[in-house]
Amino acid sequence: MHAAGTAPDHRRFRCTVQYDGRGFHGWQVQAEERTVQGEIESVVSRLFDRPMRILGAGRTDRGVHATGQVASVDAPPGWSAVKLRRAMNALLPEGIWIAECMEAKADFHPRYDAIARSYRYDVGTAHEARSPFHRPWCWPVRTTPDIDRMAEVTEMIVGSHSFLAFAKAGQEERGDRCVVEEARWEPWEGLGLHFHITADRFLHHMVRYLVGTLVAIGTGEREPGDMKRLLEGDGELLTSPPAPPEGLFLTRVRYPDDPAAPAATPRS
Repeated sequence: MHAAGTAPDHRRFRCTVQYDGRGFHGWQVQAEERTVQGEIESVVSRLFDRPMRILGAGRTDRGVHATGQVASVDAPPGWSAVKLRRAMNALLPEGIWIAECMEAKADFHPRYDAIARSYRYDVGTAHEARSPFHRPWCWPVRTTPDIDRMAEVTEMIVGSHSFLAFAKAGQEERGDRCVVEEARWEPWEGLGLHFHITADRFLHHMVRYLVGTLVAIGTGEREPGDMKRLLEGDGELLTSPPAPPEGLFLTRVRYPDDPAAPAATPRS
């Protein structure tokens, strides 16, 4: 809070961050590793001539990409959203880009205020997916999975479930239940398949374990009933290995005041 009649000593901005995860050891700052958060903090510290910390909506692991990560930046008075975005993009290294910047409420918190997060996972089934212009950002599989078989099983994921079987590490303080509002597959024109999922929260490696298991079901390596057993906590059954990180993108973080996402265009 500020005393009556005094001006705030900073302005808080909400930035939408995009990055190619290949060159970074994940989002979160690490002492000995190059991370996305670390690179952005280095830039804003240089711009404001003092040590700065930024907050992100969530961690992404090494090799995972983002088109819709959200971070908050506290800038000194005199900075506008346009000026800050331009200055940050001029100094950020290749592989990180500020797609959008807007002024936020003084108490905005990108992690705790978020009500949903969305991810996309790209599975390459066509020969062209192995091209150097696609392979670094997808999982090229050798056997084409049956999308109808996967779609039927994917419907089981929607709703409130324990995803403990699909987590590399649990979150004791928050439990293992997540509410999935959307989970679906769609064609990736000419290249393969997109998997889309939106939930109130995600456990560590949850999306990658889900995709790995769904693709195994789609290729006939697993039975469709395995998904139901895993969601019910069958301790005798394990997931398939997680899908590799390079196919995963954090696409959106949603907040209470955000406008609704545009409706999908019907396919002909």
